[in-house]
Amino acid sequence: MKSREFCGKLPGMKTPEDILNCWVAAVNGKDIETLVGLYGENAVLLPTFSNRMFKDLKGIREYFQRLSQRNDLGVKLHHKPLMVQPIDLDKYALSGVYCWSFSIDGELFSFEARFSYILDMGLTRPIIHHHSSQIPRMI
Repeated sequence: MKSREFCGKLPGMKTPEDILNCWVAAVNGKDIETLVGLYGENAVLLPTFSNRMFKDLKGIREYFQRLSQRNDLGVKLHHKPLMVQPIDLDKYALSGVYCWSFSIDGELFSFEARFSYILDMGLTRPIIHHHSSQIPRMI
């Protein structure tokens, strides 16, 4: 199912989990417009595969456009543990683990990463902060 179809079936995207599932569908569908449309105008993105911090939609769009050029790009959620913490009336912190995958020179690689979002469910573009980083290997 395309991400726009999926996200369109979530009227108003009522829960933080709805936002996360829409985000995953958009990444997996390489649907940049739906993906960027989830981020607020002044959102901050600290992405998994860049050493830069993006503080505007232009940078967020460019990051995801570059990432979407990877062959076999995908992301899968680990549903446990998925933490949803209320902050305020419509604001939530959402954190957990997902696994990115894409091919490099024909070989499929996987990258476990932890993530956190700050969501304002009262906004039509609810992601106001997103941090993602690869999980370091244990020493």
